Amino acid sequence: MERKEFLKRSLSVLGIATVVPIVSSCSKETVDPTSTTSGSTTSQGSTNGSSSSNCTVTNSETEGPFPTKTPSSLVMKDIRSDRSGLPMTVTITIKNKNNSCAALSGALVDIWHCDADGNYSEYGGTGMQSTNYTSVHFLRGRQTTDASGNVGFTTIFPGWYSGRAVHIHVHIYDSTGKSLLVTQIAFPADVCDTVFTTATNYYKKGKADTTNEKDNVFGDGYTNELGTVSGSVANGYTITHTIVVSA
Repeated sequence: MERKEFLKRSLSVLGIATVVPIVSSCSKETVDPTSTTSGSTTSQGSTNGSSSSNCTVTNSETEGPFPTKTPSSLVMKDIRSDRSGLPMTVTITIKNKNNSCAALSGALVDIWHCDADGNYSEYGGTGMQSTNYTSVHFLRGRQTTDASGNVGFTTIFPGWYSGRAVHIHVHIYDSTGKSLLVTQIAFPADVCDTVFTTATNYYKKGKADTTNEKDNVFGDGYTNELGTVSGSVANGYTITHTIVVSA
């Protein structure tokens, strides 16, 4: 999904044209000036196929419009900060297509997602949220993969905002800081519907207004971006996902 097309569709859904200069400025505040490369991983389109089962490189997606500005300063496992929501554990496994899909150890994995109300930290006044969170950091973190290629985070079940299905952003670097892949994790619709219609003390907006199939990122295929979710509203959730990169 091209970044310009993503922004165009998102703004069209919102009906807000005046935010273009603000969102455009976000594109200059990249994930980490010391470790980002200028490759094409943030703008390539999606492809179908289960990356965990056939070693297909996982879909490359846009990192914006709310990427983490300095992820190297947010090395943490528990990324909740002051955000309220159903507890969720995220476990991601990184595999290397160029090494027969063996586990990739020592990779840097950044994740970020919105809060229960659809807000992102580090940004404000973008049209997708009414509160300015420019100077705060929540629901963003970095971990390094272990010998099994795994990283884990403690967070909350993400909320949603208009025009997007529920998702988590992921940016993977190798141990030297070279960007390997930017992608997103999709959620099963039935789980999201259960959360948003049951845990209404946290999630007050009801069901998401966009399905994975109609999402402007996942709409062209999300088979290898769909996470496996287990758990319950009563006990919290776990999402596990395998991402394949070329390292």
